[in-house]
Amino acid sequence: MFEVFKKFKNFVSFAQEKEEIDDDLLDEMEEKLIRADLGVDTAVQVIEKLRDNKNKIKPSQLSNYFKDEFKELIKGAGTGQINLKPGQLNIFLITGVNGSGKTTLIGKLAYKFRQQGRKVLVAAGDTFRAAAEDQLEIWSKRAGVDIVRQDDADPASVVYNAIQKAKAENYDVLLVDTAGRLHNRFNLMEELRKIKKVIDREAPGLLSESLLVIDATVGQNGLKQAEVFQEAVSLTGVGLTKLDGTAKGGIVMAIAKELGIPIKLVGVGEKMEDLKSFNAEEYVEALFS
Repeated sequence: MFEVFKKFKNFVSFAQEKEEIDDDLLDEMEEKLIRADLGVDTAVQVIEKLRDNKNKIKPSQLSNYFKDEFKELIKGAGTGQINLKPGQLNIFLITGVNGSGKTTLIGKLAYKFRQQGRKVLVAAGDTFRAAAEDQLEIWSKRAGVDIVRQDDADPASVVYNAIQKAKAENYDVLLVDTAGRLHNRFNLMEELRKIKKVIDREAPGLLSESLLVIDATVGQNGLKQAEVFQEAVSLTGVGLTKLDGTAKGGIVMAIAKELGIPIKLVGVGEKMEDLKSFNAEEYVEALFS
């Protein structure tokens, strides 16, 4: 259970016992939603809608009201289904800042595809840190997939060679790792743009997903990251890691509403199998369970 949302859920339960929804109650709910990382704009919108309809909604209906609103917010960003086309190469560009859990997500995603019987190749595009390549190679071996690694090489050249290998040897999936760059480092973001240009040039139409990995515990900082990465590589989805009791939970709605980017994958544990496809219905129900 997400601790801050647990308090919100308890507060909603308390509010359901009231005779009416008044302004003080609405203000307190808005504050709790903001603290739960829902985002100021999103929290205000949800509460203002409730304020406009407070005479039509009974306090006993509050839980269902918030469940419906949260599901609508999440689904409004688009489908959470991974785009994977059979019979062709599918390239996944994976981005994210250091410490987000990017390498771990790549390893688990490679394992997930391998378990589905797909031929998977990983490109070690984070050549700025030898440790990153070592870690990715460990995960690749655990997942039982192949890797293209060229220590100290230009990241774009590694990706180029990986694409040629993937096309020549009929791989189903190519997962491209990139440097764990800070979103405010201009040169590193330019390198990311260069990698995407190589993909677009060498494998036109084969970029299935451009995913940003976000640590769910960073809260609103995740929104700032997503804004910059969105501009650089046109994100198609988000992979959320550490989505457990340490996260506040509302970041899912904030990303969907304020950035219009769907959540597609969630990491919920340390095991290879602990990477799940995101399900809005299950997620919202879990917030209130």
